[in-house]
Amino acid sequence: MFLLGSCQKETKNVSNTQPTEDKITIDLNRARIDSLLVTTSIFQISYNEKYEQPNWVKYTVRDIVKNADRDGMNFYTVDSIYTSDNDDYYSNRWDRGHMAPAGSFNDSYENLYSTFTFLNVALQYDDLNRGAWVDLEEQVREWADELGDIDIEIYLEFNTDHIILETGAHVPSAFYKYVNFPDGSKKCYYFPNISPDKVWQEYEVDCS
Repeated sequence: MFLLGSCQKETKNVSNTQPTEDKITIDLNRARIDSLLVTTSIFQISYNEKYEQPNWVKYTVRDIVKNADRDGMNFYTVDSIYTSDNDDYYSNRWDRGHMAPAGSFNDSYENLYSTFTFLNVALQYDDLNRGAWVDLEEQVREWADELGDIDIEIYLEFNTDHIILETGAHVPSAFYKYVNFPDGSKKCYYFPNISPDKVWQEYEVDCS
């Protein structure tokens, strides 16, 4: 289920179980919205249709048992929302970087598949996506197994001189990732959207 909202407080309930079949009634002739709120059973996203990238993503990592595999799953667009698509990732260094990670929601096919919407991906430098970024995701899952539910907040940064692809999608300059523990403590990380030159622990920053 998708629950949509925007700065105009427009909301829409969607009851279909398969994301690719969701029919969201939003006028395609409308102006693009720079903060469209999308809520599902596994994440909340503020989506910037003008940039074709998320503004922020929030989700909870739980102690789960893997029951589904991502083999054969493809990324999909959502009807009537302006997002990035496969053309933005063709023949370049940018990965379809999961914000809410697939590996944290493979307890069911439905949850895993829900992470493959283009609403939940960002143009992320391939070495970052496959290196320090995924290493931190794996560490968060270990923390959740040991400590309980971990709340995650990711904020995308776009500098004034950030890259805009010929396809029209905007490339984030960096990613902030806030890890909120059950005891109220927090760890914060800042990842420039470039090839990493450090291990994930070295990207930790002061949360203030």
